[in-house]
Amino acid sequence: MNHRMKSVVLGSALLLGATTASAATASDESPRQREAAALTGTAKLYRSAGDDITFSFDARLAAKDNADPMKATGTFEWSHYLNGEGARAKAKVDCLVTGGKVAVVSGVITDSDLPGAEGKRVGITVHDVGRRDRLGYSWAATGSPVDTKELPKCVASAPFEKVRKGTGDFTVVPWRPDF
Repeated sequence: MNHRMKSVVLGSALLLGATTASAATASDESPRQREAAALTGTAKLYRSAGDDITFSFDARLAAKDNADPMKATGTFEWSHYLNGEGARAKAKVDCLVTGGKVAVVSGVITDSDLPGAEGKRVGITVHDVGRRDRLGYSWAATGSPVDTKELPKCVASAPFEKVRKGTGDFTVVPWRPDF
């Protein structure tokens, strides 16, 4: 066998050995259990007037809590500015329900520079459609989270807003409850 052929055979043997060892190691480890549901990501909304609106999510429902979406954890935040005026807010997740590529998350505002917003529950809906996700929020009809009265957990509006192309993406992990 010439030198080149020996190199090919030796390389193939090493590759086969590494693949076999990797497969053995992977089968010895317990597989990482996926979350029961999740909503993650950051993106800006599209507004023709030039508003700077950003939403960020890190909401998760652990696999062990699959039967109770009100055990979801995490935070979400948003800001809305136009011509240097606006506000921002951060909320602690208190519910997360997803179905297919749609998520509804709610939470109580824990930090905001919008007077009267802290302590208010808000809800947001996201439709994860790839590069042009959509989003809706519970205060769409009232105009402000401050004006929302006693919102129940996991309630929001239809995802009527569009994400501005190239500004980010949201990812929804679908919930699969045991029925």
